Amino acid sequence: MEIAQLVDKAIHAAVLAGKKIMEVYASIDFMVDIKEDQTPVTLADRQAHNEIIKNLESTGLPVLSEEGVHLNYSERKNWDMFWLIDPLDGTKEFIKRNDEFTVNIALIQNGQPIAGVIYAPVTAVLYVGIPETGAFKLSNPDEHCTFHSMQLSGIELPEETERNEFVIVVSRSHMNQKTKEYIETIREEHKSFQLINMGSSLKMCMVAEGTANIYPKLGTTMEWDTAAAHAILKASGKNIFLTDLKTEIRYNKENLQNPHFIAV
Repeated sequence: MEIAQLVDKAIHAAVLAGKKIMEVYASIDFMVDIKEDQTPVTLADRQAHNEIIKNLESTGLPVLSEEGVHLNYSERKNWDMFWLIDPLDGTKEFIKRNDEFTVNIALIQNGQPIAGVIYAPVTAVLYVGIPETGAFKLSNPDEHCTFHSMQLSGIELPEETERNEFVIVVSRSHMNQKTKEYIETIREEHKSFQLINMGSSLKMCMVAEGTANIYPKLGTTMEWDTAAAHAILKASGKNIFLTDLKTEIRYNKENLQNPHFIAV
């Protein structure tokens, strides 16, 4: 399959997974459990995972999901192309019912994201990006939405915005001292400054849109947290770098934890 065809499959999977998530979100009991790494997982995470796996199966590509089996590096290292997914990014935000959670699906080749799909189920906003082709967002997509239809009907990113403030977006639920110190260094460089708290990959979507200038993450994240947004950022002319602001982060490492990074 061509990349655009693979992306169409991912769009379909993300929208359907979003519907599964919203069914659980409307219920009383999320069935919250705590995983070995002390992070929460809900019925919505599991159902979204199953829906995505079912819809990507026809691509024949391996899948690495937060909620799936994490194969040893000896088995993963020879993957040329694979899906990297977070079925419900922002589980803490989901549990808090603040609406700031997403479905993240990335296509990875040789350690780099070559396509990304992010769907925000509550607002029904879809973000899709293919580096060197473009990034787009579309409201209220149906499950038959394609990348081509997004190019025709969606909004190309970044959007034109007029503002005088330097906007930094940070995690709502995972703030730490290192990030606070970094923010202070930025504050000293800009007279007019705004700080926005946001959950999930929506922070990086804001940078891709142009509604935020920068998202620093000087704390723990995993590859599935960033991969889809990384592709969308690259497609919008932005990127995710290590703190040197030169070196891109990579994927399918032996250790799936990301280093500290800056999305800009």
